[in-house]
Amino acid sequence: MKFVHIADMHFDAPFTVLNQNNLGNTRRLEQREAFRKIIEYIKQNDIEYFFICGDLYEHEYVKQSTIEYINHQFQQIPNTKIYMIPGNHDPRIKNSYYEKYQWNQNVFVFGSEIQKISEKDVDIYGYGFDNFYMKNPKIKDLSIENPNNINILLTHGSLDGGIDEQREYNPMKEHELRRLGV
Repeated sequence: MKFVHIADMHFDAPFTVLNQNNLGNTRRLEQREAFRKIIEYIKQNDIEYFFICGDLYEHEYVKQSTIEYINHQFQQIPNTKIYMIPGNHDPRIKNSYYEKYQWNQNVFVFGSEIQKISEKDVDIYGYGFDNFYMKNPKIKDLSIENPNNINILLTHGSLDGGIDEQREYNPMKEHELRRLGV
């Protein structure tokens, strides 16, 4: 099984500090180039799965042209299954692009409830944000159906984070994940 995993791209972030030096636009162009290179790597290496685990874009600032750019890149890898998790900066809310945009057919966007997708010898579990905060993590509701398979959990959150961070961004502990077998 071959996969690529990314998170926290934050497409169209305002880069407020960088904009003071007129570097915000440069940084946004660099993000696009980095993403294009990831897609090229996936294409050249016949990667089966592409996991995007939260904060692909900034909900408040993202432009439709950026979403179209991302989806165009996805079209370059039609044989790769793309699984996306909404994060706290790009939650799956009523007016989000996860809800209102027609993504390429190789793209699956997880919702806020735990879902399982079975593939060849692997079960992929996932859940994402449906709000800008997730104070009550769903990890406690996860039950692995087939421990003999490879079990992958896709989510966005705080792993072994500090007290403040744990309260609002899907807190989880490494020992919980080990206990679950993901």
